[in-house]
Amino acid sequence: MVVRMLVRRLLILVPLLLGVIAFVFVVMRFSDNKPEYAYFQGANPTPEQIHQFQVDNGLLDPLPVRYVRFVGELLHGDMGTSVLTKAPVVDSVSTALPLTVQLTLLGLLIAVVLALLFGVTAAIFRDRWPDQLIRLVSLIGVAAPAFWLALLMIQYLAVDRGWFPTGGYINPADSFSGWLRSMTLPALSLSLPVAAQLTRIIRTSMVEELDKDYVRTAIGSGLPPVVVVGRNVLRNALINPLTVLGLRVGYLLGGAVVIEQIYSLPGMGQLMINAVRDGDPAVVQGVVLTIAVGFVVVNLVVDVLYLLVNPRLRSAA
Repeated sequence: MVVRMLVRRLLILVPLLLGVIAFVFVVMRFSDNKPEYAYFQGANPTPEQIHQFQVDNGLLDPLPVRYVRFVGELLHGDMGTSVLTKAPVVDSVSTALPLTVQLTLLGLLIAVVLALLFGVTAAIFRDRWPDQLIRLVSLIGVAAPAFWLALLMIQYLAVDRGWFPTGGYINPADSFSGWLRSMTLPALSLSLPVAAQLTRIIRTSMVEELDKDYVRTAIGSGLPPVVVVGRNVLRNALINPLTVLGLRVGYLLGGAVVIEQIYSLPGMGQLMINAVRDGDPAVVQGVVLTIAVGFVVVNLVVDVLYLLVNPRLRSAA
């Protein structure tokens, strides 16, 4: 039954991905960054040269024909070619993507650990001073934008104290400790607002679960409260936060665009912003499409995890 539910999710994924590709494709077609103008940037092309470029690259074909051709090229791993560098877009994306994935996963790890620690603590000490303090701090964290936190951390932790570099990236293959120092501030800046949101959700779910009869029955029968909370309450309380986590991963991917620019990290965000500034629509399209597809795939993974931890859905499947 679980396999049938998984197959159903995968079947839904196909038209969803095609819809995402179509949306990105159509939006980019109406962009002011035209490939013909980017190609002749800095020159004074004649109308005949512009027309010939459009004919050679199929830019005058009907939109449906261009979309089908674009999907066919994607199936073969071809995202097009940069009109400025003449390099395949997939090469630029494959170079920048690992850093963005590292930043997103590190930020996600920090957010989940902090949210579990403070969310569970707030629920256990409900309505006492630890709970009130955590709720106040998490409320401030929800309201604080990631770029503002990034600027504060650069000023106080990098410039004033010199604990971390102000920017730049070190490959983990060259120095793992250097990589960790270069990624700590960006990951913290990205993860703290997400951690604050998840903390409040986990705290609410834990409080609701702790009030249920089976918890009192289990503790009354002699089971240690730590065992009841860790084995039963926490697992049941994480069902709702897990659904929110999928959406927050999308926030982390989108927030990485801004954070990478602030910390001068050569990831997908910096690649896209440079492409927009230089007027390179093929690279912009490739980056946006990669992030959008990644968001869809992550939500599919979250759906599968939600199915695994929720026994009611497994029985319904």
